[in-house]
Amino acid sequence: MGSTSAALSLIGRLMLAAIFIWSGIGKITGFEGLIGAIASKGLPVPQVFAALTIIVEIGGALMLVFGWKARWGAFALAAFTALVTVLFHNFWAVPPAEKMMQEIQFMKNVAIIGGLLLVMAFGPGRISVDKR
Repeated sequence: MGSTSAALSLIGRLMLAAIFIWSGIGKITGFEGLIGAIASKGLPVPQVFAALTIIVEIGGALMLVFGWKARWGAFALAAFTALVTVLFHNFWAVPPAEKMMQEIQFMKNVAIIGGLLLVMAFGPGRISVDKR
């Protein structure tokens, strides 16, 4: 892997991680709202799911940032994002006024999952803890 590819791989990991770190911090500061959103989907023990959500988002993102067990971090984030996408961005089952926004969120998440699959397939790149 050349120096350009190594740098691009690092930048890509940082960009993927940024949305999860940002979202995880938002969930910490809005913990009660997160619990309410989870409960509104009929999921049991929303407090536990809320805590696990924050752990997966921030923990997986930090694994990407540092390139430590990045494939596992990418897998956890991809699985989490796929589940959240189906449960919370089901554009096919919302009122017409919400459809476009939910469809955009759905497709954004599909793109993020695609990026995470690339990390799973090709690893974190040379600039990472795993490749030192």
